[in-house]
Order: sequence, then structure tokens, then C-alpha cells
Amino acid sequence: MFSWFKHKNYPPFFRSYLEKFKLPHPKGIENTRFVVFDTETTGLNTKTDRLLSIGAIAIINNVIDVADSLEIYLKQETFNADSVKIHGILKGGTLVKMNETEALERFLNYIKNSVLVAHHAGFDIEMINVSLKKLGLKKLQNKSIDTGVLYKKLNGKANAQFSLDILSEEFRIPQNDRHTASGDAFITAQLFLKILSKLKKERTVHYSDLFRNSKKNGLI
Repeated sequence: MFSWFKHKNYPPFFRSYLEKFKLPHPKGIENTRFVVFDTETTGLNTKTDRLLSIGAIAIINNVIDVADSLEIYLKQETFNADSVKIHGILKGGTLVKMNETEALERFLNYIKNSVLVAHHAGFDIEMINVSLKKLGLKKLQNKSIDTGVLYKKLNGKANAQFSLDILSEEFRIPQNDRHTASGDAFITAQLFLKILSKLKKERTVHYSDLFRNSKKNGLI
């Protein structure tokens, strides 16, 4: 058992991460740093499957900043040959990989207190949280947005449920590097901006609206 778990004396990188949430956070969409991310895993069971890679890219002032991005590959303790045909990540190969602690440290140092964005965000966030729990650390503290839920805020889409592939086609987003963490993060970043742009054409959108759920059709 990690000593910081027993005494709540978290390692420096996690204390630094938590400190970021004591700072004032922007309340406008334009000056908020959104981090769009995706994970590739050995499978879809959050309890037994493991992280293979994390890809992330930042958006600020409605611009995707390719220079502000992250790509991490993890050493594989659990290997599922069946999933390789989806993500293409081999247990060996030439990719530079790091252990889970190093990967989480890099990810937390990168995201800071930014708003996280993902498609089916619950799965990706839970996979990160499971890894954090294994190290005796708290869950992610960031606000988050699911592009699938955001899409439902559009007029007439309240009951819609669509995959990233279908929404990419609808919004004419090229599916380059699909099923890689970095590729899917970039696709999702484009999708986020296109949905947000369409929402703004339908009505006035405030920062708080992005996190508000409603079962009423056409309302944020």
C-alpha cells in the first residue's frame, strides 16, 4: 500500500494538481481552456481492463491548439490480443511507453484544472479514476463535458444517441487516425466546436449552460 494513501500525504505531482483548483476559474467559454481527451484500453470493462494510451488536445478561444497536445502510451501489464485489431497497439513494438504512475503524472500536469471534454466521457473518466484509485489517489476534480450529451442540447436532438462515427459524418469531420487516442481526441475536438457553434446559432449560450442537463427538448 502506498504510504501517501494511508496518511493522505499525496505525492508532489498530485498535490500540485489539487492546488490548481484553488485558483479562480474563467467563467466565459472563450477564455476557458478545454482539454479534449480519449483513451484506448484493453477492453470496455472499467473494473478489469486497463489503459493503453491517452491522447489529448487543448481548445481555447474556439481554436484547437495542435501545439498544446499530449500523447501517452502505457506499458501493458494486461494484454488483450482481440483489442489490437481496433487500436493497433502491440504489447511490444517501437512505441515509447511509461508505467501507470508516470502516465498519470504527465496527464494531470497537462490537464491542470481545465474543463475535460470527451465522447462518452463517463467511460474515459472512469478509466482514469480507476488508475488513480489503484495508486491511492483521489478522483479527477475537473468539470467535464460529454459531446454526446452536448449534441442532445440541439433543437430536436434531446432523445438522440449517436456514435462518434455517425456524428463525424453528420458534421463532415474527416475520420483520420480513428481508434487512436490522439486521433479520436482531435475528431472530438472538432465535433465539440461544431456542436457549440450550432448551439450558438440556435440561442444564447452561457458557460454554465455547457454543464446543465435538461430533459426538455430544445432547452439547455
